Amino acid sequence: MAANTKTSRKVARYAVPVAVAGVAAATVAMVPAFANAGGPDLPKMTAQQLIEKVAASDVEQLSGTAKISTDLGLPKIASGLLGGGGVTGGSANPEDKVAQLANGTHTLRVAADGEDRQKLTFLDGKEEYSLIHNGDDVWGYDSKSNEVFHEKASPSEQGKGAGKEHKTGDRLNASPQKLAEEILAAAGPTTDVSVGETAQVAGRDAYQLVLKPKQAGSTVGSVQIAVDAKNGVPLRVQLLSAQGGKPIVDAGFTKVDFAKPSADTFAFTPPKGAKVTEGVDGHGKGDKDGAFKALESFPGLDGLAGGPGGKGDVKVLGEGWATIARIDSGAGKSLKDLENDKNAPKEAKQFLDSLGDKVNGSFGEGRVMSTRLFNVLVTDDGKVYAGAVTKDALVKAADANK
Repeated sequence: MAANTKTSRKVARYAVPVAVAGVAAATVAMVPAFANAGGPDLPKMTAQQLIEKVAASDVEQLSGTAKISTDLGLPKIASGLLGGGGVTGGSANPEDKVAQLANGTHTLRVAADGEDRQKLTFLDGKEEYSLIHNGDDVWGYDSKSNEVFHEKASPSEQGKGAGKEHKTGDRLNASPQKLAEEILAAAGPTTDVSVGETAQVAGRDAYQLVLKPKQAGSTVGSVQIAVDAKNGVPLRVQLLSAQGGKPIVDAGFTKVDFAKPSADTFAFTPPKGAKVTEGVDGHGKGDKDGAFKALESFPGLDGLAGGPGGKGDVKVLGEGWATIARIDSGAGKSLKDLENDKNAPKEAKQFLDSLGDKVNGSFGEGRVMSTRLFNVLVTDDGKVYAGAVTKDALVKAADANK
C-alpha cells in the first residue's frame, strides 16, 4: 500500500531520526481484529478495513498544532548532541532543527495545502523556527538568529519524486499523518496488525491500528496509530517499548482543522537584514563516510572511526523488526588502543564511558551503547552492529558474522 505523496517515503529520515526508521523496516500480515470498548463507541472495523480507510483518505488540507515527545533513553553525552532544550542556535539549516525532534518534547504548528504547500513552525521557547514549502521554494527561518535558509528545486525535480535523494522539502512531512503513512507503506509479513481500543485525539473520535512484531529480539513492543474515524487521517503515532513504560515516541495532533489554510500562510519574504544561505546541490546526500562523521567530530576519535579514508561498508543482516546493520569502519585504532592511550582527550574517554557495557563473544570484545529503542555494538576491531534489537541479538549477529 503506497503512501499518498511522492515525498512520504522519505519522512522517516527527518521526522523522527533513527527511531521511526527502525519501525519502518517492519513488514505486515493482516490479522482481523475488532475495536475494543474503552473509548468512543464506533462501528466495528477490521485491521484490513482500517488500513484501506487510511489509504483511501484524500485529505490534503489541514492546519493545527502537534506535539512530539521522544524518549530514547540516550546517554547524557549523546542527548546533549541532539539538543532537546528548545529550538535555539545560530543556524537556519533545517537538518539542525529537525534533528532536535529526536530528543525531548516539542510543539509544532502544522499547515498543509496539497503537495506543494506545507509549513512547520517550531514553538519551543520564546523564539520560533519555521520551515516553509511554497511551490518551487523551500525556506527555513530562525527568528532568534535572524538567519534564513533557502533551497529552490530544479524544474526536473518537480512532481517526479526523482533527483536529489534528500531535498529540504522532504523534511516538511513531520506530521503524524505522514509519519503513519510511511510506517504503513513499508509494512508486510513480519508484523501482526490488529485494531485496538478506540480513542479521542485532538477532540476527534479515532480507531487505533496496532502493529506488533512477530519476531523475537526486537526492542519494539508495538506501534499504535490513531486514525480519524471520519476521514481516515492518522492523528497520532505512538512507538512503545517491549520493556513497557511511557512511549518512546509520541507524535500527535493536539488541535486540528481540515479547512483549507489561507494562501498567505505559506508566503515568506526574508526579513530586512537577515542572513540568507542558499542550499547547495547535493546538500544532505550521504556518502560512504557519512555514518562516521559524528564520531570523527570527537577529539581523538578520528582514528577509531577510520577517518575520511574509512571503508564504511554496510551490510544488512536479517529482516523486518530483527534487521541489523553491520558497518565496517576500517578503523585505524581499536577500542583498547583508545582506552590505553594516556594522551587521548577527555572527550574521547567520555564517549567510551557512554557506550556502556563491555561484551565479548567469539567475535572478540566490544562495547554496547543501549537506548530504549536502538542498541549499538562497537567491536574492538572497528565493526559496528546496530538495530532496534536487544543486546543479545547484536552479540549473536557479531558471532555469526565475525
